Amino acid sequence: MAIQTLMAAERDNNITNTIRAYSKRLFGFIRQRVASKEDAEDILQDVFYQFAGNAEPVEQAASWLFTVARNKITDSYRKKKLPSIDGLSFATSQDDEGFDWKEILLATNDSPESTYLRNLFWEELQNALDELPAEQRDVFIQNELEDVPFKAIAEKTGVSVATLISRKRYAVLHLRERLSVLKNELLNY
Repeated sequence: MAIQTLMAAERDNNITNTIRAYSKRLFGFIRQRVASKEDAEDILQDVFYQFAGNAEPVEQAASWLFTVARNKITDSYRKKKLPSIDGLSFATSQDDEGFDWKEILLATNDSPESTYLRNLFWEELQNALDELPAEQRDVFIQNELEDVPFKAIAEKTGVSVATLISRKRYAVLHLRERLSVLKNELLNY
């Protein structure tokens, strides 16, 4: 009985030390990728909750924590309202008319294929968003995913509406280019 108590105390101490060691760095990582401090705090809490509840000891805590954080961030984007796909339209020629992102993302059937394509799209969108400068990513996420008007973003950040529109335009151009690779792979599949 004393050994089990000692082992439990040691495990709790390891969890506490890990949380102390990584919380600030992990919070910064998450905060750069989500729109609000509150969302970042929620994700951080979820990551540490999952870490503390993990039955198996984690060998490389940093890698594990950042991987779980990235997954939680992706999940939070998926839970948000779907982006306005009009900004990500790829129809550039007659050949492309058969390919519609809206059909994939808004499909009501949950076939394995549509689920796979939705997950693939969100994963690629997350990767493409991560490549953007923070200013472009933030305005795109706030305006498209969270449906925050440019005027409200401008009031909150002190950045002019024209600058915000320009940042979003660059983000959309980047996302369009990056996601066109996925589109081409799907069409050639």
